[in-house]
Order: sequence, then structure tokens, then C-alpha cells
Amino acid sequence: MEQQRYYGRDLICTQDWERDELEEILRLARKMKEHRYSPKYTELLLHRTFLMFFYNPSVRTRQSFEAAATELGGHAQFLEPGSMRLKSSNTAGETIEDAAKVMSRYAVGIGIRILEDRIAKYGDGDEFLREYASWANIPVLNMADDKFHPFQGLADVMGMRENISEDMRGKTLLQYWGHGALARSWCSVQESLLINSRMGMNIVLAYPDGYDLDPDVIALTKKNCQNNGGSFSISHDPLECYRGADVVYSRNWMSPRAYDNGFDKQKEIKQALTHPEWICDHEKMRHTNNAYFIHPMPVDRKHEVTDEVASGERSLIYDIAENRLHIQKAVMALTMSTEW
Repeated sequence: MEQQRYYGRDLICTQDWERDELEEILRLARKMKEHRYSPKYTELLLHRTFLMFFYNPSVRTRQSFEAAATELGGHAQFLEPGSMRLKSSNTAGETIEDAAKVMSRYAVGIGIRILEDRIAKYGDGDEFLREYASWANIPVLNMADDKFHPFQGLADVMGMRENISEDMRGKTLLQYWGHGALARSWCSVQESLLINSRMGMNIVLAYPDGYDLDPDVIALTKKNCQNNGGSFSISHDPLECYRGADVVYSRNWMSPRAYDNGFDKQKEIKQALTHPEWICDHEKMRHTNNAYFIHPMPVDRKHEVTDEVASGERSLIYDIAENRLHIQKAVMALTMSTEW
């Protein structure tokens, strides 16, 4: 392993890293999972601190990052921006430049989670992370922004390889819009499109009219498919798209209209619930190639997917949730440790 290749690196989107670098993360995560408490790994961040900015709440993200820091011998410090004097568009306070430079002297890494309802327009969250990264001289890790969720994408890949095949080339992923009551951001879905198209999978993106994703991400996904031997298609049929799928990922996402007059969550939810036919259920799964079901959680059961599928024997949701811990340990070790 060329440790200097990774040390100090930011991870904001998997598309920013080379394919072989992503493979190194996945290899190390597998080793860390197999030898979870091995002394080889438990002191890599001994006495070191990882700072976590949570503009949005979480379940798995906070738990898994705190556990990751602990298992590497370090400490994760939970920060609520609302309790800090930080400059914003309508309040005075410390600038990103000053905050990032000072925090770089306290810790070995910074994680930031900022989603759709904490920003004025699409893209602001991702830009916010990249500004922190431009000023910090320690790694900045994306714990989910409004565009990308790299740790979820890597955990998805790890889970599919463990349960389906080490080589997912030629397998078909159905990225399916599920109707739901949460008005979710595009981050997990777009990360899935980007990373799985680089792994040689065939991508079928299915959604009702009016739920298009970021056109730049779609263009990158198409290019990734062309470069890695996969295919890309879009369907607006809630049933036909299931035919031939090896993996089904049913997840709600908001429409591009969500920011027309500020983020209107209730309007988005009301509109999404007018499409009850867009749910992953057992009958639709019968049209697949005996597909596995994946989801980043939390699952909006009875909207995105039925309990029968989400809790069925072909569901990988708990394996993937577990893998978030090991993927995060691997990235933190590669980018923040000098103890190899």
C-alpha cells in the first residue's frame, strides 16, 4: 500500500478518486471486518480526534463514525453548528477559512453532514464541503451532502460483492424511485449511479415523469458505463423496468422543483404520495433475475418498499448498514493515520 497516496486526502464524492483507489478502500474494509479488533488496526488513530459537523440528524452515520474512531483508537467529537458561532448568510460569526484552519490544528479529520433542508439551493451543501476542504489541511469527509454520499456508495458495493459476486460486471442494477413520505435528497442515489457504473454494472434508472436527477451526474454515469463495459437506460414504467434486474434499489428522491420557492418538504411529500404504483413489492420482484434488495436506510416501509421485500431473505439492508462502519474505518485509517 502506498500510504502517502492516501494520507491527507478528502473524500467528498467517489468520482473524485481513481478506481484502483476505491478498490484499496474496499480491500482494507474487508480486512478490517474480518479482523475487527486486531491490534494491527486498534491504534492507528490512538489519541487522535475526528471532528463531526452535523447540520442534519442521523442514526447510522453518527453511530458508525463514532464506533469507527473508537475502534481505531481515537475519538469522534460531535459538533452541532447551531451551538457554535459560525458565519452564515444571515448571521455574523467565524468564517469557513478561520474555522477550518483552527480545527486543522485540533484534529486529524473533519466530517460534515449537510442535506437539502439546510441549504438555499441544490449544490450549496456540496460547495460548502469543498470550501472547507480548500482551507483545511486535514482530510474533509462527506458524511452526506445534497449531491453525494460516498460512504454509502462504497458500503453498497461491499455488500453486493459479499453476497452476490466479487465481480459485478454485467450485473444489472435497477435504481428505482419509490413513492414516500420523506422528500429525500439525491445524495445516496446519485452516489450509487456513479460508483456502480464504474464497477461495470448495467444501470437502469426508473422514475415517474418529473423526478429527473442532476443532468451532470447522469452524463457522468453514462460516460462511466461506456468506459467500463456497462449499459445505461432510463424507464418511466414502474413494472417493466424490473425485468432482468439482479439488484433492486428502491429509494424516494425529491423532484427538481423542490427549491422553486425555498425547500418545501410538505409539498414534495404530497406530490410523491400521488404515485402509489411506484413501490417495490413481491409481485414486481418476481419479474427480476431473483434480485437482491438494497437500501441505504432508513427505509420508508410501505411506501418505498413492502415489509415482505425489505425484511426478506434477499434483502441486504443490514449487511450494508454494517459495512458503513468498516468502510469508514478504512477511509479514516488511509487518510488520517501515520502509524502504518
